[in-house]
Amino acid sequence: MTHSRPTHVTGPSRGRSRLIAGALSAVLVLLTAAAGPALADSFDDQKASARARAAAADARADAVAASIEGLSAELGQAVLDLQVTQARLPLAQAELVTAQLELERTQREATLIAARLVDAQAQEVAITETIAVDDARGEEIRTAVGQMARRAYKGETAATSLSVVMESTSTADFVDQYGMISTALRTQTQALDELEQMEATNRNSQARLTAVKDRVTELKAEADQKVVEADAAKAAAVAREAEIQQLIADQTAKQAAIASLKSQAEAEAAQIDAEANAIEAELADIIARQRAAEAAAAAAAAAAGKPARAPAGPTGNIPGAIFGNPTSISPMHVTSSYGMRLHPILGYVRLHAGIDLRTYCGTPLYAPRDGTVQWAMSRFGFGNQVMIDYGFINGNSVMSSSNHMTSFAVRSGQHVDQGQLIGYSGNTGTSAACHLHFEVYVNGSTQDPAGMLGL
Repeated sequence: MTHSRPTHVTGPSRGRSRLIAGALSAVLVLLTAAAGPALADSFDDQKASARARAAAADARADAVAASIEGLSAELGQAVLDLQVTQARLPLAQAELVTAQLELERTQREATLIAARLVDAQAQEVAITETIAVDDARGEEIRTAVGQMARRAYKGETAATSLSVVMESTSTADFVDQYGMISTALRTQTQALDELEQMEATNRNSQARLTAVKDRVTELKAEADQKVVEADAAKAAAVAREAEIQQLIADQTAKQAAIASLKSQAEAEAAQIDAEANAIEAELADIIARQRAAEAAAAAAAAAAGKPARAPAGPTGNIPGAIFGNPTSISPMHVTSSYGMRLHPILGYVRLHAGIDLRTYCGTPLYAPRDGTVQWAMSRFGFGNQVMIDYGFINGNSVMSSSNHMTSFAVRSGQHVDQGQLIGYSGNTGTSAACHLHFEVYVNGSTQDPAGMLGL
């Protein structure tokens, strides 16, 4: 508990406990969500990183629980709601940046793919046109060659070297006819060579056209996928922007709601302080009566002429670790230390007058030292409390209280031995979750229990 003189609302409330614990878990998830996956190269490094993240998450959860401890259910929930919003806001802002970067990336890639698609489609058109032109030219050549073949078949151009010699009327006529024949043969050969080359070129063009068509199909698919990705990134960015605006509005509303509860918080803080002061006054009275009894005993012994011990009085510091582990968790785990703590609503620091030790709901709690139970009762803010008196140590009165207990296993006036069961841990009083709030009173005032617990 935040016994800042902390403490509030009386009695256990399972419904409130579940509500606050659930919200606390949500805060933990949100906060740990920011810690990304382990990037360590080795499995050992990954395990170490995971343990470190788990420890950090536990510490954040403890800090959140400590911040709302000492507040009533209504105030604690208001603060917790605000913390959930404040924890989510920076994450949502980071997610917005990520979504915007993703949108820019997909848009850039979509632009590049679109340019490649246009280029590939232009190549497809150009190759298709080249093939069409070559096909037309090839058809012309095949037609011409076919005509020459038909004329030769009909004997229209069946001239031979002998016929040229026999039919020539003169040397000049021979030369002319032979030249014509040679020219016709060369033309035919050239046409066939051109046709063969053109067909080879066309086969290559067809192969290129097939590849380009396949590439066009791929690019169209990629372009469609980029549209989907860009739409998703845009939707994510829009959603994050809307969430951020809502979170800001919620934060403003929750801050206003908390401000409206300030007078309630002040009244509860005053009641907590009054209860803490009442406890110290009761302990001071007990100590005064104990010292008076010792003094009376010493006086009576002196009057009877018997040696008597001097009345107890502070003579020195408490010597080191005088207490055993009061919890069933070994080793002890401190979730919140003794010291000044900022009040989450009133905005000023208050004393957290004990040390919070990790326990779980319904786990055993033990007497940390031999002593006598002063009381086992419910106190405002502290919940179910067991106060144990250990008498005088180095002349100092030493007592301790275990708070927020679910139930008792001891009664007032009962002697207890170190390690004896005194009850079970819980969440009664103004507690955010099941734990042990352990306080030590030296001469009626609280002191940091850490050293006395060996921590």
